[in-house]
Amino acid sequence: MMDFCLILEDYQLFFQHKHIMVANLRYLLLNSLFLICINYTIMGQEKTIDQKVDELLKQMTLEEKVGQMNQYNGFWDVTGPAPKGGNAEIKYEHLKKGWVGSMLNVVGTEEVRKLQKLVVEESRLGIPLIFGYDVIHGYKTLAPIPLAEAASWDMEAIENSARIAADEASSVGLNWTFAPMVDISRDARWGRVMEGAGEDTYLGAQIAKARVKGFQGDDLSSPNTIAACAKHFAAYGFSEAGKEYNTTDIGSATLYNSVLPPFKAAVDANVRTVMNGFNLLNGVPVTGDQFLQREILKGKWGFDGFVISDWASIAEMVPHGFASDLKNAAELGAKAGSDMDMESSAYVTYLAENVRDGKIDESIIDEAARRILKVKFELGLFDDPYRYCDEKRENERLYHKDHMAGVLDMAMKSIVLLKNEGNLLPLKKDQPKIAVIGELADDNNSSLGSWRLASDNNSGVSVLEGIKAYSDNITYAKGPNVFLGSPNFLDEVMANETDASGIEEAVALAKESDVVLMVLGEHGFQSGEARSRTELDLPGLQLDLLKAVYEVNRNVILVLMNGRPLAITWEAENVPAILETWQLGSQTGNAIAKVLFGEYNPSGKLPMTFPRSVGQVPIYYNHFSTGRPDREPNVFWSHYSDEKNEPLFPFGHGLSYTNFEYSDLQIDDSNQNNVKVSANITNSGAAAGEEVVQLYIRDRAASIARPVKELKGFEKISLAPGASQKVEFTLTDAELGFFNRQYEFVVEPGDFDVMVGTSSAVGIQGSFTKR
Repeated sequence: MMDFCLILEDYQLFFQHKHIMVANLRYLLLNSLFLICINYTIMGQEKTIDQKVDELLKQMTLEEKVGQMNQYNGFWDVTGPAPKGGNAEIKYEHLKKGWVGSMLNVVGTEEVRKLQKLVVEESRLGIPLIFGYDVIHGYKTLAPIPLAEAASWDMEAIENSARIAADEASSVGLNWTFAPMVDISRDARWGRVMEGAGEDTYLGAQIAKARVKGFQGDDLSSPNTIAACAKHFAAYGFSEAGKEYNTTDIGSATLYNSVLPPFKAAVDANVRTVMNGFNLLNGVPVTGDQFLQREILKGKWGFDGFVISDWASIAEMVPHGFASDLKNAAELGAKAGSDMDMESSAYVTYLAENVRDGKIDESIIDEAARRILKVKFELGLFDDPYRYCDEKRENERLYHKDHMAGVLDMAMKSIVLLKNEGNLLPLKKDQPKIAVIGELADDNNSSLGSWRLASDNNSGVSVLEGIKAYSDNITYAKGPNVFLGSPNFLDEVMANETDASGIEEAVALAKESDVVLMVLGEHGFQSGEARSRTELDLPGLQLDLLKAVYEVNRNVILVLMNGRPLAITWEAENVPAILETWQLGSQTGNAIAKVLFGEYNPSGKLPMTFPRSVGQVPIYYNHFSTGRPDREPNVFWSHYSDEKNEPLFPFGHGLSYTNFEYSDLQIDDSNQNNVKVSANITNSGAAAGEEVVQLYIRDRAASIARPVKELKGFEKISLAPGASQKVEFTLTDAELGFFNRQYEFVVEPGDFDVMVGTSSAVGIQGSFTKR
C-alpha cells in the first residue's frame, strides 16, 4: 500500500499532462485511490483521523491549504450553466481548483450534491466542501426563539429542539450551523438578545451544552447531525449602548467570570467550531485577537476544532483601524487564529502571498487547514461526500409531525406568566364573550421570529387560530395597524405612530365582552441582528389602544409577543394578567391557547431582567454592591432621582396557576468539598404544576468583589396538588470559586450566603463558612 501511495503523485501528473477530460474517470482513478491511501496504514489498518489529516496535508499545495480556509456565500444557481464573467466566474474557478473549503447559504439536496460533485470530481484532490447555514431555532419547523427557549430552564427540551433543527437541516444537505449564540448580554436594547440565553452565565453555560449536544448528537458522522458553532467569541453581548457592531470595553473580571464560561462549556461539550465576531474588545477586533483565540481558546482550553470569522469580519478590521489594508487583515486574522474567512476573500487573495513574502509562517496555514480537515473527516465527508444528500430524507423530514410536536412542547415550556391578579387565568372553555384585540393576534408570520431564513412565510399558527379551537365565543378586532408595509429581514421595521383607525371599534368590542385578550408586542423582525432599539416600550399606538380598552373593561389579559425584555411599567401596574409568550415559532397559537385555557400550566422563568425604564439598562440581578447600597435620609446613596432601583420583573421570575411554598432550608457543610443544600417545596395550590427551584449564593468577602447574588444551581420539578419534594443541591469548588485577574481559578475561605427560591428576588436564606 505504501509503495502504491508513493507513485500516486506520478499518476496525477500523468493525467494532468495528458489533459484527460472524463471527470468521472479522473475522480475514480485518482481521488478514490488517493482516499484509500490516506485511510489505511501500511498494514491495511485504518488510520486515526489525525493521521489521515497529516497524510492529506502532505499532498496539498500552499494554495490548496489556503483554499480550505476560504468560505464563499452561494453565488449562482448551481442547477444552471456555469457563470461567465465577473466575480462569480472567479469563485467558480476557485471551486474547481480546490481553493474553497466551505459554502454557506446553499441548501437543498440537489444544489448541494451538484456543488459537491463539482469540487470532488474536478479539483485536484477532491476534498469535499462543508455546507453551513444559520439554523438558529429551526430549519423549516421553527421552535421558539432561543431567548424564549432559555425561559423554559428545561435542558432536555432545549436539546431536543436543537436535535429537531439538525434533523431537518441535515436532510437538505447541510452539515454545519452557526449556532448556538452563547453571548451573555444584560442589555435589552441589543437586538441579538433574542438569539442567546440571556443575562446569566451559569444558565447560559448549561444551555450552551444542551444545544451543542442537540445539534451534534453522539456521532457527528451520522447523517442527521450537524456541526455546531459557539459564537460570538467574545463579549459581543456587551456592545456599548446595545448598538449592533459596536465596540466592547470590559474588565478582566467580567470577561473571565461572566463572558467566557458559556464558551468553555461549549468547548467541553466538544463543539466543533467557534465563530469570532464584529466587535472590538478592549481596542482589538476579536477576529484579530491572539490572546482570545490562541492563548485561551486553543491554548488553555485545548479546543481542537476550527474558528471561523463572522461575515467579512476579517475585512472589517480595516475600517476598525486595526489593519492597514485587506492583505494586512489576512495576515493579522490568520496569526490570531481565525482559521476560516467567511466571505471577505482576504485569505484566498493574500495569504499565500503573505507566506511567500515571509510575513506569515506556513505552519500557521498548516494548522488552520488541519483543523478544518479534521472536522470534515469527523463529519464523514471523506467517506461519502454526499452523505447529507438524501432526497428521500429531505422529502420526509421537513415539517414532520414529530417535529411539530417537539416544538409545541418547547413553546409551551417557554411561556412565562408574569402576573395573574384575581386568578383571571386560566380561561374557562365555556367562558362567554372573549374579545381578542391586536394586529399580532391574527398574524402567522411575525410569531415565527427572526433568524428563520429557510422557513416559509406565514407558516405559523396565529393566536386567533389557536384559541378558536378552544372556544366558540371569540370575537376579534384588529385595532390600528401596528406596522407599516411588509416587515422583512433586511429592512427597518416601521411602526404606525399616527393613524388611530381601529381603536374605536376595538373599544366597542371590549365594552361588550367579559374578558379581553390584548395581543401586543414587537414584530418578529424588530429583534435580531442590526435591530437595536433606544426605547423598549410597545411600538406604535399599542399602548394607546391598551389604555383605551382598559378604560371600558378592566378584565384584560395582556399577551406579550416580543424578542427581548420590554419596559412595560404602566402595563404591569394596571393590567391584572400578563403572559410573556415571546415569539414561539411554528406552533405559537396552539401553545398560547393551551396555556390560556389551562391545558398546560405555565412554568417558564425569565432569563433576563425586565427594566422599569430604559434608563436602568443594562440591568441584571448579579450586579456588584456599591459602597453606598442602602437608603439614606439624604440623597447620598446609590439610586436614581426619578426611578426605583428595582427591576419591573426580576431574573428567574415566573408564576404558575398553582402556588409553591419553600421551607426547611438545610445546609450541611461537614464535607467542605461537597456542601449540601436542601429545601422542601410544597404545591399548596389546587392544580398540578412545575416549578424551577433556584439556588443562589453570595461570597461576602473575596480578593475580587463578588456579585450580590449568583445562580449556582436549579432543578425543575413537577408536583401534584398537596405534594412536597425535597430538592438537594451540592456546592463544590466549581460553584464557590472564581477567576482572578490572571485567569487563575481560585477558591477562597470565607462566609457564603445561600438562597433557595422561586426567583432571584424571592427565597429562603441561610449561610455557611468555607474553611
